[in-house]
Amino acid sequence: MVTTIMPRRVAVLFSGGKDSTYSLHWAALQGMDISCLITISPRAKNSWMFHRPGLEISKLQAQALRIPQIFVESSGIKEEELKDLKKALEEAIRTYGIEAVVAGALLSDYQRMRVVLIAEELGLKAYTPLWRINQEKYMRDLVRSGFKVMIVSVSAFGVPKALVGKVLDEKLVEFIINKAKIYKFNPAFEGGEAETLVLDAPLFRERLVVKGEVVELSEFEAEFIVENAWLEPKY
Repeated sequence: MVTTIMPRRVAVLFSGGKDSTYSLHWAALQGMDISCLITISPRAKNSWMFHRPGLEISKLQAQALRIPQIFVESSGIKEEELKDLKKALEEAIRTYGIEAVVAGALLSDYQRMRVVLIAEELGLKAYTPLWRINQEKYMRDLVRSGFKVMIVSVSAFGVPKALVGKVLDEKLVEFIINKAKIYKFNPAFEGGEAETLVLDAPLFRERLVVKGEVVELSEFEAEFIVENAWLEPKY
């Protein structure tokens, strides 16, 4: 019987959204030592690799997780932003001695392959625990596992703007799954139909609180603008 030994020290690519946070928890459940978080903040709105707005809030999430964070500003220009990711991983190797990187890629071949190729170039293993998993089951598991996930933007036909600012629960997840079947969007929003922010999760020492307002940007687009954010005790 062959036993696979996973690297002990890993970095997690972290945006503060549901996919990267769930992948972080997967790594912890595998017994990995999560040495640091790597957050790439693109200046360009439509980055090919890094999509979520409001990444400054991830610094509060890192604080709640008690995990060091490497926070890197990036142009967000296609291919150029990959150089920023590589530099961040090199810093993680120097500073924390990481042996692997964990990413929350769901379906994007572009994102997954570039993470894998950069990792191989640097002698790191790459893990994408959400890759090609059942999207509907994943959304249900998020809620059942204790993740508090806020929808902070929508940008696709068929995804109701009224979802913005809502926190996922079982009823809302089933609503989204049913809408996805009708309008043919990805129920886990992998196509950029919506963006999320994790307010609480099993490994958070405190919960994140955000205040703000919903702004309608177009007929099919709306965004939650965070005006203030802070951490509070969970109990």
